[in-house]
Amino acid sequence: MTIANDALVLDAAAQDLLFREARTANTFTDEPVTDEQLQAIYDLVKYAPTAFNQQALRVVLVRSAEARERLVAQMADGNKAKTSSAPLVAILAADNEFHEELPNQLPHFPQAKEMFFSERPVREGSAAFNGALQVGYFIIGVRAAGLAAGPMTGYNAAGINKEFFADGEHSVLAVVNIGKPGEDAWFPRSPRLSYDEVVSTV
Repeated sequence: MTIANDALVLDAAAQDLLFREARTANTFTDEPVTDEQLQAIYDLVKYAPTAFNQQALRVVLVRSAEARERLVAQMADGNKAKTSSAPLVAILAADNEFHEELPNQLPHFPQAKEMFFSERPVREGSAAFNGALQVGYFIIGVRAAGLAAGPMTGYNAAGINKEFFADGEHSVLAVVNIGKPGEDAWFPRSPRLSYDEVVSTV
């Protein structure tokens, strides 16, 4: 149901598509998700803000049957069937070596170099936080493509990292099923906190 809000520049239909009517999908049709769609999604969401423009997110598209089997084995029992049947599954990970991609001509590069180039724990924490920001944008981008996203964190993180990121340079952040929603795709909408419960002024 569309709710008009004159305080927002985004038109009501786009608000519904991206937010009010968008849901986490649990079932999908067998309609494929193309590389062209994923390219368009990435080209939209790559503008997400990150500290020092670090762009720590890395995306692994799980397309082969062999890779899907390896991934499903690491999912929680309640997520195995969903991950097995989704048209496309993406593993979203943080690149803990993102500093190697920082352009050295940026004005803040000396500060970033001091912070990130020698301190692995600092890099990992920053990669996890900024990669998570990008995960949120990625989900919105999937919705903008007219697809449904089923993001999950119910998995064996150590197992996924071992299977897909054995070099230790990446850490899984989320696994996202992607496709057109299928039959009975949605759980009942859970309540959201109200503005007054969340926002305070000081």
